[in-house]
Amino acid sequence: MNWLPQQVRPLLLAFALVITAFFVGRYLFTPETFGQYGHYRAAAVDEIQAQGVAYAGYQACMDCHEDVFAERSKSHHRSIACETCHGPAAAHIEAPDEHQLDVPTERDFCPLCHGYNISRPTGFPQVIAERHNPGQPCQDCHDPHNPVLPNAPAECSACHRNIYNVKLSSHHATLACTECHIVPTEHFTSPNAIPAEKPRDRSVCGKCHDRELEGSREIPKIDLQSHGGRYLCWECHYPHYPEAYQ
Repeated sequence: MNWLPQQVRPLLLAFALVITAFFVGRYLFTPETFGQYGHYRAAAVDEIQAQGVAYAGYQACMDCHEDVFAERSKSHHRSIACETCHGPAAAHIEAPDEHQLDVPTERDFCPLCHGYNISRPTGFPQVIAERHNPGQPCQDCHDPHNPVLPNAPAECSACHRNIYNVKLSSHHATLACTECHIVPTEHFTSPNAIPAEKPRDRSVCGKCHDRELEGSREIPKIDLQSHGGRYLCWECHYPHYPEAYQ
């Protein structure tokens, strides 16, 4: 190998050692059954099978709890599996008297999904657990299998917490949502099917801010006919916090 430059020889030796170590390690650490059924460890199937069944599936719950399932099928919780809240049910199915399922009653359980989180979509029911009926179990007011009935959210902040928090810091804090939005009663139980109606023209803002109308001197007044020209008020002012966006 005298024809190889001197500085290349250590590199070739290092590459040879790395490649040799790779194949030796692959031989030593590859499980015996790996590759028997393809790129997979075949013995894993037997190990998983030996663990037994822990979850029964919601179909098994229907055999004894048809009334609960019927009520749940009408609610927004219909897509949530029973065992999500009650835990694995296979042992309970086999021996109902010996193995009772968990019935969560702690205040911190429901907020796992319904606690206020700004990343959750608008319209998803959210509450600040520390302020929302503190000390009372959620089940006192809401049936977990059909939480909307008979106690639908009575306040817009239950679903629009982010907007409510912003509005709370503005001069519009005391202004009821229904002053600007038309909210059908059915919206509280079917918010996606029956949406609240947003303002469509400048007259809504003009009810308070039109210079021609009488009202508190603290309320900013404008000439509704000329101010902003052809633009709608909310194209320049954020209605839930108008003084911060001008």
